[in-house]
Amino acid sequence: MRMVELSVDGILLLLALPVALCCAYLGLATLLSGRIAMPRPSARSLRFDVIVPAHNEAAVIACCVASLRRLDWPADRFRVTVIADNCNDLTAEIARAAGARVLLRRDSCRRGKGHALQFAFRSSCREQWADAVVVVDADSEVSGNLLEACAARIERGAAAVQVHYGVLNPAASWRTRLLTIAQAAFHIVRSRARERLHLSCGIRGNGWCVTHALLRKVPYEAFTLAEDVEYGLDLGLAGYRVQYAGEASVLGEMVSNPRNARRQRQRWEGGRFALRRLRTLQLLRATVRKRSAVCFDLALDLLVPPLAQIALMTTALIVGAAIALWWYPRLTTLLWLGLACAAVLSLYVLRGWQLSGTGARGLADLAHAPAFVLWKVVTLARRDDSREWERTERERP
Repeated sequence: MRMVELSVDGILLLLALPVALCCAYLGLATLLSGRIAMPRPSARSLRFDVIVPAHNEAAVIACCVASLRRLDWPADRFRVTVIADNCNDLTAEIARAAGARVLLRRDSCRRGKGHALQFAFRSSCREQWADAVVVVDADSEVSGNLLEACAARIERGAAAVQVHYGVLNPAASWRTRLLTIAQAAFHIVRSRARERLHLSCGIRGNGWCVTHALLRKVPYEAFTLAEDVEYGLDLGLAGYRVQYAGEASVLGEMVSNPRNARRQRQRWEGGRFALRRLRTLQLLRATVRKRSAVCFDLALDLLVPPLAQIALMTTALIVGAAIALWWYPRLTTLLWLGLACAAVLSLYVLRGWQLSGTGARGLADLAHAPAFVLWKVVTLARRDDSREWERTERERP
């Protein structure tokens, strides 16, 4: 009987250990998610190339360009450049009419956002007009202080900056409001904590900036489905951290249609999973070899699974511990550990809600969280083997 009890205890402990470590990581981020002090205003002298990679984005590109042209920055010190990448619609013509420079790219072999960005960065560096490049997705709108937030940090020594990446259409459905809360937890809570600890907040794919000087030292060669995360890891391995500028924002459209959302989520998480297999050991070796806290944190960030999976693992731990407790009353520790993990996750999500700006409606929508968690777990269980740059179907008219 004692052997059975020890076996059950061991199984639950194996389940509890990764859950506890993930929750400890998120709990620490929650505790350190207070507002970050802003740097002094910049001299407003830097020049920026704002790059918009676009593949068949005729429906949204004009709004994006119009938003960028309203940036609060001297007009002679920034350029909006749209990369019309393998387009077969009117993206280039509409972007040009909206006031953007347009670079056409045709390459049937090297396809994807990563190749489009490499093409744009090389073009910008050859021209030697700008000091830095900023990447904004074609379905996005930006805050007016985007370039100011980047410039203020570059003048203080930063080589890479990530602004807050939020949701443009939270009112579309309960799904987009939950995504807004999740984005706030992932992008604000964790990024503030990492910035406070002088770590790298990583690159989030939208609203990031890198100087020409850094592009020459660490050329852009990220072509996976998670090309943004990949380049952020390259920077960390090279000894550079990405600084977080939370006072500026880029808001991207999130899809509310379940089918479109499923494909989008599969691509994003599939890309991160591939990087987890390919880069975790490399980051851990660099942690030891270079004594790099930045590389260690980037490895931890890769290893922490999506929130839905952590929530499911926590639930499994609590249920398993409760069932075991029915037969073995002495196995109380793991039940309390599971309940503690659930409490930490709740605080993390509530902090994301608090920072999301969704208000009472967003709080009420958290009632949909269990269904959303199950949907996401099922979605992530289905593999998406696509390697193409697949434009998400836009829902804006």
